[in-house]
Amino acid sequence: MTDLQQYGLSAIDLDGNQYTVEQTGRDKNFRPEYEARDVTGDTLFRTTYQMYEGKDEFPFVDADGTEICRVKAIDTWDIAGDYLLTDSRTDEELVILDNDLSLLQDTWRLRDVDDESLLAEISSRGALITLARKFLPVGQGIAHQYEITESEGNPVGSIEGEFALFGFDQYEISLTDTSSIPTEPIVIAAIVIDAIQGN
Repeated sequence: MTDLQQYGLSAIDLDGNQYTVEQTGRDKNFRPEYEARDVTGDTLFRTTYQMYEGKDEFPFVDADGTEICRVKAIDTWDIAGDYLLTDSRTDEELVILDNDLSLLQDTWRLRDVDDESLLAEISSRGALITLARKFLPVGQGIAHQYEITESEGNPVGSIEGEFALFGFDQYEISLTDTSSIPTEPIVIAAIVIDAIQGN
């Protein structure tokens, strides 16, 4: 069995099974801002989606504003590309987040940096909802709903979104088995996925 501790962040340890991820607004350059909170409502980390041509990046900071990790696009085609999660304190590359472009289902995979073995998968539920988000005039107001599975394909949690009237999505992450998936990368991935799919 894979030692999942190697995929954790040195600056933060998420040991719960309920988290909230929310787009809190936009900065002065109209870039989406996000926040992750634990079950008590305490802020775990924040990020602003830094949109650059071919080099999209997410610097994650703690409640005090200190950078704890970053996610950066590896490929120039960011909608269906690879993103690298790096620990900012150790500069260790932890996880690759990749996506297959599909009209019927959004599937994101968390992989080991070295051997690219599958650690977890985050898949949208329902082709009709996926199509509605892409093609209806108010589609972007329909929040994603995802199922989280571990490396063997067994369900271990969900990411449930709420209808976002003004475009600020909020998600409730519920994990039923934290022993078989890397928790910190999962919560970070929820933010990255929403930002990429929504912009």
